[in-house]
Amino acid sequence: MTAHDPVGPSTPARLAGLPSGEPGEVSFFHTSQLDDLINMARESSLWYLLFGLACCGIELIQTGGPRADLMRFGAIPRASPRQADFMIVAGTLTYKMAERAKLLHEQMSEPKYVIAMGSCASCGGLFQGSYSVCKGVDKMFPVDVYVPGCPPRPEALTEGLIRLQEIVRHERWSLKRRPIRQGAR
Repeated sequence: MTAHDPVGPSTPARLAGLPSGEPGEVSFFHTSQLDDLINMARESSLWYLLFGLACCGIELIQTGGPRADLMRFGAIPRASPRQADFMIVAGTLTYKMAERAKLLHEQMSEPKYVIAMGSCASCGGLFQGSYSVCKGVDKMFPVDVYVPGCPPRPEALTEGLIRLQEIVRHERWSLKRRPIRQGAR
């Protein structure tokens, strides 16, 4: 406990995340609640870019069907990368196709997420010994969720979407804001 911090570092108010009266802490408390509200809306309306390359693409299509139904989680397929929040890369990625996948990833708006579906997208799978197969999507761009299997069942992809929603739910926008310039009005 110091003269500037009358509450102390381990009081119940501090541990609960309540404002302690320090300058700037009240705004952080309110923006953290705003983060929760924004993330709750974002996690329930994720639009995904379809990128089915091989046999995993059939399972990806089946996941949008009535038995697995990704739309009940708010995930809607989009054909344009500029309207998608995340990309599902399903299947064997060759180096020739990796250039196009990277272009699509760059065209997506921020924040963007990637799900690697199947062992071929994760590490090259059965074809990792081939000279033309990329040894995982993560060699081209960052991957947020890996869905294992060859090919993974629709239930596994649904679980991957739930993991991605947890990532979105715990994101903090208040930490990503631009710093205030000195002398700006």
